[in-house]
Amino acid sequence: MFEKPIFDAHLHIVDRQHPLQPSQGFLPSAYTVADYKSQTTEMDIIGGAVVSGSFQGFDQSYLLDALRELGPAFVGVTQIPATTTDEEIIALNDAGVRAVRFNVQRGGSESIRYLENLALRVYDLVKWHVELYIDSRQLPSISTTLRKLPKVVIDHLGLSKAGFKYLLPLVEKGAVVKATGFSRCDFDVVPAMKQIVAIHPSALIFGTDLPSTRAPRPFSMNDLQLIVKNFSSDLVNRICRDNALKLYKPAQTAVAG
Repeated sequence: MFEKPIFDAHLHIVDRQHPLQPSQGFLPSAYTVADYKSQTTEMDIIGGAVVSGSFQGFDQSYLLDALRELGPAFVGVTQIPATTTDEEIIALNDAGVRAVRFNVQRGGSESIRYLENLALRVYDLVKWHVELYIDSRQLPSISTTLRKLPKVVIDHLGLSKAGFKYLLPLVEKGAVVKATGFSRCDFDVVPAMKQIVAIHPSALIFGTDLPSTRAPRPFSMNDLQLIVKNFSSDLVNRICRDNALKLYKPAQTAVAG
């Protein structure tokens, strides 16, 4: 049992009762709320962020159902088209959605050409931030846009050793990086995480990335132990809980224990 309370900042729910679309020829197996709860019994999960995958496109029905079932300690990270109305965005916010995702790596989300306009719009309307699933080697091509955005979150440590140097200046400007999907990265994640927290202790947030679709290796408790073994107790609390709570502002936090 991992006794420290955790806000799981990156998880997926795959409910085949709702629409799915092939992503680069891939369709995931089902992974329900019950599956997630069963797989995380060794952790004291006090909340989390359900993230829309490429294979879910712009469907909101699965996300709304998942958030209702998981409860107000959980929030959503959704994909929406640029044509989404203010009323629809406000309704999603009321349901617990807290961010819009651009999936540059896999597709399924709105085109990156709408990044600036959509990101600024949802922030002005409901204070959502932007999350990017992107190889960090691609960051220079959108760096001008990213500097204009109020808050940016990068998934899976930016994936690429070659692009990591482009990620750090964003952290200096206030970006948050997800300590997730370690097997997706082509580098040693421990020194990378240490570099990030050395810039800002609030810049790193842990997530399981369950069910780890298409990852070379699924999440295991060893990933979590990497954080515990290499950071102080205070930093572990920040990475695994406090930083994400500050970022996502869930309507309620489950009682730890």
